[in-house]
Amino acid sequence: MEHLKDFSDAALVMAVGRWREDALAEAYRRHAGASFALARRLLGDKERAEEIVQEVFIRLWHRPDRFDPERGSLRSYLLAQTHGRSVDLLRSETSRRRREERDARQTAESPPDIEREVIDLTVAERMKGIVAELPVEERKAIELAYFGGHTYRQVAVMLDTPEGTVKSRIRSGLRRMRQSLVDAGMGTTWGES
Repeated sequence: MEHLKDFSDAALVMAVGRWREDALAEAYRRHAGASFALARRLLGDKERAEEIVQEVFIRLWHRPDRFDPERGSLRSYLLAQTHGRSVDLLRSETSRRRREERDARQTAESPPDIEREVIDLTVAERMKGIVAELPVEERKAIELAYFGGHTYRQVAVMLDTPEGTVKSRIRSGLRRMRQSLVDAGMGTTWGES
């Protein structure tokens, strides 16, 4: 049995390339501490530093061919990867924070649409008046169906009236309401919209 502790870093990475988990474990044992220290110093957070180290070693597992021993040591390579991942994370978080702050500022700076609110209140008040002016049978059926959320069948049971009669009263009441809105200049007749 080969002793991985005697392997050079280049030989370890070659073994990682052959899917030897023990080689990856040995590389981790040798260099994870330095990688973690760098990530923690850059990020200032233990959990995120651990995530970066894990990501760096997963990358080594999946792409050992990216390490070129002629360009530097395995430790240098892993530290460069750690630095790059940490900086990417910091940039991503900074961008997210700026985006959230910008969105919050825009939301806070948007003035309320007073004109729209006044129009909505005016229409709502007028609608209350129009509904109140309906004949009692039509008003009760419409209130139960549209403001009470009941089905026509439920309204029929509640009013002790045949369902067909309830539908007729609702149709008639809605027609009156539409005409009242048109007369008040708040609606359109059929075919005008």
